[in-house]
Amino acid sequence: MTFTLRKKEILIDILVRLPAKSLIRFLSTCKSWSDLIGSSIFVSTHLCRNVTKHTHVYLLCLHHPNFERLVDPNDPYLKKEFQWSLFPKETFEECYKLSHPLGMTEHYGIYGSSNGLVCISDEILNFDSPIHIWNPSVRKFRALPMSTNINIKFSCVALQFGFHPGVNDYKAVRMMRTNKSALAVEVYSLKRDSWKMIEAIPPWLKCTLEHHRGTFFSGVAYHIIQKGPMLSIMSFDSGSEKFEEIIAPDAICSLWGLYIDVYKEQICLLFICYGCEEEGMEKADLWVLQEKRWKQLSPFI
Repeated sequence: MTFTLRKKEILIDILVRLPAKSLIRFLSTCKSWSDLIGSSIFVSTHLCRNVTKHTHVYLLCLHHPNFERLVDPNDPYLKKEFQWSLFPKETFEECYKLSHPLGMTEHYGIYGSSNGLVCISDEILNFDSPIHIWNPSVRKFRALPMSTNINIKFSCVALQFGFHPGVNDYKAVRMMRTNKSALAVEVYSLKRDSWKMIEAIPPWLKCTLEHHRGTFFSGVAYHIIQKGPMLSIMSFDSGSEKFEEIIAPDAICSLWGLYIDVYKEQICLLFICYGCEEEGMEKADLWVLQEKRWKQLSPFI
């Protein structure tokens, strides 16, 4: 019995080191292997090991397969040929094309990825756009249910997706506005497979003119928002369902060239200054959010 358990421990120690694509092939080896690889304990162990050691990490990129076609910006077929692909971070050589799981040929958008799961929807979002959570490695996907909370049409929709470690759940956050500036925020839980409308929206968020680019990190959705001439960052914790406003650095005076993303496990703002002193070059300023304060890093050209 002890020898059998030891064999199983050795097998697990070997299998958790493999990428998901290899594990899928081993599912058909035998029933005991299939049961082991598909068990929740093995999945959690494999995920924890690869996340903490940053192994089997891929970059998710929208690119054109033929760079020569980019020479002609008036080519009507140029945009249609853009595609999403995975690239290993070590070699940056295309290894996997992400074809829509439903076989759709038109362009689609990716609104977040976490632990191998990818959230996809229409390139231009509407309040009724179909949303799918997709695992390309195992070629499975889940269609999110239509929300029962929406009874009006929204003209501006933003969507973020990711994992919330505090509640051990995958969340999608959707912000929606009407032409008359009515605002709604919904949160989807993968565990419950349902949407929840957030009722308690702070007054400072309701009076914003519009929301712009966003990102998702550690269960929190971030958005660049505009209130008159002032720019702020809205954070929304999809677990506690609390909002917070973080004022943007004073040096940022325009939405043009402003991006928000994650840099070295921190929320960052990237501001591209197009009027660089060096001819033909652009200057980029970078701020990272540390303890609710912005710290500016060295700019780069």
